Amino acid sequence: MQQDQNGLWAISPLDGRYFNKIEGLKNYCSEAALILYRTRVECEWLVHLSHVPEIKPFLSLSADQRAILENFTESRRDTLPSAVKAIEKITNHDVKAVEYLIQQELKANGFSEKQLAFVHFACTSEDINNLSYALMCSDMRSRVILPAMDELISDLTNKAETYQALGMLSRTHGQTASPTTLGREFAVFAHRLLRIRERLAVQPIEGKINGAVGNYNAHVSAFPGVNWESVAETFVEKRLGLNHNRITTQIENHDSLVEFTATIAHFNTVLIGLCRDMWSYISIGYFTQTVKAGEVGSSTMPHKVNPIDFENAEGNLGIACSLAGHFSDKLPISRWQRDLSDSTVLRALGTYFGHCSLAWKSLLNGLGKVKANESVIQNDLTAAWEVLAEPFQTVMRKYGMVDAYDRLKVATRGKAVTKEALHSLIESCPAVPKDEITRLKDLRPETYLGVSAQLTNDFVKRCRTALK
Repeated sequence: MQQDQNGLWAISPLDGRYFNKIEGLKNYCSEAALILYRTRVECEWLVHLSHVPEIKPFLSLSADQRAILENFTESRRDTLPSAVKAIEKITNHDVKAVEYLIQQELKANGFSEKQLAFVHFACTSEDINNLSYALMCSDMRSRVILPAMDELISDLTNKAETYQALGMLSRTHGQTASPTTLGREFAVFAHRLLRIRERLAVQPIEGKINGAVGNYNAHVSAFPGVNWESVAETFVEKRLGLNHNRITTQIENHDSLVEFTATIAHFNTVLIGLCRDMWSYISIGYFTQTVKAGEVGSSTMPHKVNPIDFENAEGNLGIACSLAGHFSDKLPISRWQRDLSDSTVLRALGTYFGHCSLAWKSLLNGLGKVKANESVIQNDLTAAWEVLAEPFQTVMRKYGMVDAYDRLKVATRGKAVTKEALHSLIESCPAVPKDEITRLKDLRPETYLGVSAQLTNDFVKRCRTALK
């Protein structure tokens, strides 16, 4: 078989068709990245132990040796993953292969047998793995996820500002309803997404390093005088920048990881709603799409410009949400103190982030192609006199007409409503003062917008301040 340079034989579309769109994720959630995170945790743990007073007589590191350990992963970034995989072919154990590789490399750099003995000291594989995945999620959040969320929210906020005064017919239950502005609708989505984004930004990502069943058994057997919980806490929080989970079995409980992916899934669910709304608005002509030269919309209908970016985004968001659902169902559960069924599920985190990232890029691309078709939107609204049944009956209620709703229902429901019919009805209401009747008769569907523009403008200011 020829070398697969174009990913044509890839099983996953993320590694084939779409790889060029998400290639940057390989630095965070690939197999190689996971190996690098594991190596970092192992080396950081060795350095951390060397600072514990009770351990110093047994593990003394020079400044140069600490520098080697602290730069170990980055200096070997290109060769380390394949070297570890070569060892794993023999060990059939991924974390043990990392331990052996580190010992080999350190030995070649003059570390003593006494020092090498402290590599992976008192650790179970899960101690290394849970921290590696936590670091993966932390880096993905700060370097990929939040920037992508900010870009989407900013785009929607810009559109909210651009169209804040453009009146638009609402549709509740698919039927004509009280008008809004197009900008207000963009603001609603941006507001919801910003709220979720702010929650994700401060959400704890937890990790643990407490041994085979979470009790520091091995740690205490070797150094009973050490406050191991304090050592673990400072390692996880001060050295790695994560949140320390104090109470676990062998397995880190995965609760914070599930909460993390679920929050992203909540963001994605809101985006699915946005995709479907945009698709629907495009279908009724509220938006036009930029035509790209050479691009084909339909294989048989030459006129079509399909909303493919919104459709691609919706599909990938759905896959991501399904994976998040399985994370939520599976990861918090482990038989007794440990089973390995979470291991293969955690390896799907990269797939999850891949579909999220692909969807966000597709959606952003789609939003960049659309422009409001203002004439269609305005014509739709100006013809919908029935939407004024609401303000008419509300003013009638103000002046004590208890049957106001029923009067308007008889006059408008299931009928083609005209300006003349509404004016005739309000003129027949002696309880309503003449100046109020005049004000209502001056009302038009396109001016019945409440304070939509003001609310939108206020949100735009708040959102831009929040994203600074």
